[in-house]
Amino acid sequence: MTQPFTVDMLTHLQDCLALAGDITRHPEANQAFLNLQEQLAAEQPIAAELLGLLWKDLLSARRSASFWEQISDIERQMTEQMAANHVQLQQNYLRLVQEQ
Repeated sequence: MTQPFTVDMLTHLQDCLALAGDITRHPEANQAFLNLQEQLAAEQPIAAELLGLLWKDLLSARRSASFWEQISDIERQMTEQMAANHVQLQQNYLRLVQEQ
């Protein structure tokens, strides 16, 4: 019985995972993974299919995390802007009260 994964395949998978960490490199990561999946499918078709499902979920999770990170950044910027506007309004109010 042959081993489903060789050391080269594991190294290749680690490279794919590293590429998948950067959402802008997902197409490159996906192509590298497809090459790995083809190699694995020759010996272990079921393992290759399962690994493919996990890969799709991984990319989806990375995209989702990136999306929510962007939403969080926008929310933080809006909060900071609202706080700055609030301070400005308070200063304007105090000036108005002093002028009267």
